[in-house]
Parts: sequence; C-alpha cells; structure tokens
Amino acid sequence: MFIRTTAPPGTNIQRLLLALSLILLTLAAGAEALAHNVAEGDKGYIQESSGVLFWPFVYLGAKHMVTGYDHLLFLFGVIFFLYRMKDIGLYVTLFAIGHSTTMLFGVLTGISANAYIIDAIIGLSVVYKALDNLGAFQRWFGFQPNTKAATLVFGFFHGFGLATKIIEFEIAQDGLIANLLAFNIGVEIGQLLALGAILIFMGFWRRTPSFIRHAFAVNVLLMTAGFVLVGYQLAGYAIS
Repeated sequence: MFIRTTAPPGTNIQRLLLALSLILLTLAAGAEALAHNVAEGDKGYIQESSGVLFWPFVYLGAKHMVTGYDHLLFLFGVIFFLYRMKDIGLYVTLFAIGHSTTMLFGVLTGISANAYIIDAIIGLSVVYKALDNLGAFQRWFGFQPNTKAATLVFGFFHGFGLATKIIEFEIAQDGLIANLLAFNIGVEIGQLLALGAILIFMGFWRRTPSFIRHAFAVNVLLMTAGFVLVGYQLAGYAIS
C-alpha cells in the first residue's frame, strides 16, 4: 500500500513536521562524526576481549540494534503499511538474513569498505523506503520495485556497514566465530525489541484518524531523515 494523495493542509501537520524536524536535527547534531558508531566503552571492550564471551557480545549486539537510528528508521518505513503479522515477519526476516550474512561474511573474510560510503547507502535505503511508501516510483517511472528484493539488498548493506566498523576494532581471533555469532544473536534480539516497540506505537496510531491525515507528512519527514543521514556521512567522508 502507498499514498496517492498530496499532503493535507492544516496547522496540525505543520506542528507535527516542526516537532519531528527539531527531533531529527537534534539527533543529527548530537551524533559523533563516525559511521556506525559504537560507544567508546564498548569499543575498548571489543578490542581487549579474548576468548569466547557469549553474553557480553549478545548484549553488545542488542545494544547496537536498539540504538541504531539508521536501522530503526528503515524498519519503521518497511512496516509502515504492513498490517498482517505474516507480512511483517517476512520482511523483517529478509532484512535479518541480509544483515546477518554480510556482517559475518565481512568480518570473517576481512573484506571492508569505507564506512562513510556504506552508511550513506544505508541513508539512501531510508530515502528509498519513504519514496516507496509515497508511491513515488509508480507516479514518476510507472513501475513498482520489488519491495522484498529491495529489503534483502539493503539488509546486505546494513550488515556490511557494521562489519566494516567491527573490522577496524581488530577483534581477537580466539573465540572470534563464537563471539560474532553471539553478537549477531544480540542484534536479532535487539531488532525484535525495537520492532515490538514500533508495532505497539503503530497499532495505537493506526486506530486514530490522524494516521491517514499524517501518513504523507511522516513519510516526507522519513525521506528527509534519510537525506540528512546521507549528507552527514558524505560530509564525514569528505573531511576524514
């Protein structure tokens, strides 16, 4: 499902856009100038760890996903118009497969790319999903991209972005595979927790008249957030 209407007028929408824009700008201004950030304390722990540390890495993985605003924005866009749990489960599974595959592959093979460029592409994934929700591809180009394939592909980029950052930390080879699997389990747990919170919010919102009235504006703001992420990462790349 996608939006075919133009944004309705009214002061309520203007206030909504203003409030959410201020939140977005605050988030962007407060973020550190590093792609796929990991807290300094966690970074030090990862670098100094050796041997199998299952539960600590589960915690680190869950923390990364719950606090990863780029992942959450993309997931929010993916489930925006999904009402059946069967569909939600399918799309989230595709994203998880993509995310898990490239994270494990990238770290185990040592293949990496510039983290800023990868995260800029992740920002574009948010832009894509917002445009998809707005029905822009049908109106502009006369075709609808395969949303399942796109979710899987962007999942690859999300996972590869994290792998690129993990490689920089030079994790000890002792217990590497077990710790990576634990980290990935934590990422999926964090994704389920974040998804649960988003679904609860969406469930209440969809039962109110404001959902239809404000759906256009919220997706425009989601697209704006994606462009902000892209610009932020490209700026970081330019000055790095």
